[in-house]
Amino acid sequence: MNHSAKLDAPVTEAFRKQIRGTITLPQDKDYHEVRKVYNAMIDKHPAIIIKCVDAADVIASVKFAKEQNLLVAVRSGGHNGGGLGMCDDGMVIDLAGIKYIRVNPADKTVRVGGGNTLGEVDHATHPFGLAVPAGIVSTTGIGGLSLGGGIGYLSRRYGLTIDNLLEADMVLADGSFVTVNNKQNEDLFWAIRGGGGNFGIVTSFLFQAYDVDMVYGGPTLWPIEKIEEIMPWYQDFLEKAPDELNGFLATLEIPGPPFPESLHHKKFCAIVWCYSGDLEKAEELFKPIRAKEPVFEHVGQMPYPAMQSLFDGLLPPGLRWYWKADFFKDLGPEISAQCLQFGSSIPTPLSQMHMYPISGAAGRIASSDTPWAHRDAKYSGVIIGVDADPANDEKIIEWCKDYWNALHPYSSGGTYLNFEMSESNDRVKKSYGENYNRLLEIKKKYDPENFFRVNQNIQP
Repeated sequence: MNHSAKLDAPVTEAFRKQIRGTITLPQDKDYHEVRKVYNAMIDKHPAIIIKCVDAADVIASVKFAKEQNLLVAVRSGGHNGGGLGMCDDGMVIDLAGIKYIRVNPADKTVRVGGGNTLGEVDHATHPFGLAVPAGIVSTTGIGGLSLGGGIGYLSRRYGLTIDNLLEADMVLADGSFVTVNNKQNEDLFWAIRGGGGNFGIVTSFLFQAYDVDMVYGGPTLWPIEKIEEIMPWYQDFLEKAPDELNGFLATLEIPGPPFPESLHHKKFCAIVWCYSGDLEKAEELFKPIRAKEPVFEHVGQMPYPAMQSLFDGLLPPGLRWYWKADFFKDLGPEISAQCLQFGSSIPTPLSQMHMYPISGAAGRIASSDTPWAHRDAKYSGVIIGVDADPANDEKIIEWCKDYWNALHPYSSGGTYLNFEMSESNDRVKKSYGENYNRLLEIKKKYDPENFFRVNQNIQP
């Protein structure tokens, strides 16, 4: 790998004059800081990193990359597990400087820059009593999350993030700028709602927001030994619960504070709840949950942005991550038995497994309405190996793969690509299912040379 891929100084200087953002090169003192992403397992050395501040910078960057024949990666929040916002020897177009949020309380819409994070969006919408359905870690970039799907605490009530995208501004592979919505460039608008970064760079999103202010939620814990009882109860309870109630199930270890010392380094089956309905009904709704006698609960009323950032402190940037994912239609006894086994042998304190419900509103969208094909699945499962120490890489990767191999026979096919590392073309095809061929035609139309290929790639 040639980590010293250098661009001609005069060429770079001429380009620098065309943009308002900043350029970082391998010889710059802050280069190693700037190239860092959320997952410290990713160690890539681009030839040039451009922090764009507007769409004009993105257009200039795309044109320059084409002239110089550079591989391009696009970074929004840098949270992608497989480090797909980075590349070796090519150009990174970093959208972190394209940040602006305008809330329109009259029609409850929110216009968001391509570089904003979920936390910034929540911060801007909350004073208006509004929220956009999105993910669950506030430092995630809105861009990557939105283009891949967007599962979170409001999915059962209001659908995925892509179900609430009304419009986007994009820079295409030829450097042209387009607006996509239901009335213009409809094919492209369909494709970006789940098709990832395959079609262009989104500089601006317009989302539908909803009346969500205070919510009632938090984690409940049971000893891991109880998972074979809790998992079928959870599935049954959630199926009958109103869409306003969301809860994802996890197998995890309590790493330390802020949890009580008596729980530290013990293994648990957890459910993290979020109820966004009428708060006067919350206590009644949670009675059956409390009747299951969790050994710990931290559940109550909180502002929605607090719910959204509940676990940020436990998972700071710079840890080492490995991800594997699948969809499931049913959490049968075979699954809970494997979760007992692997949940009892968690290799490092932050490694965990989550099952996110995609029922309710998210499941009522037709599979062909967006590229996100697995609307009939009930859960999006993800196994995450996490640690700070490179010495534990092998251990966490092996645990993830073994856990995944044990659950995979009971999965329903395909995977939520935002929850994966870098996937094979076959796995990408399976994830898009019957929508793949339509995506392929749109890719051929807008990016026939596969200029945007550092992603879960649709190969034209």
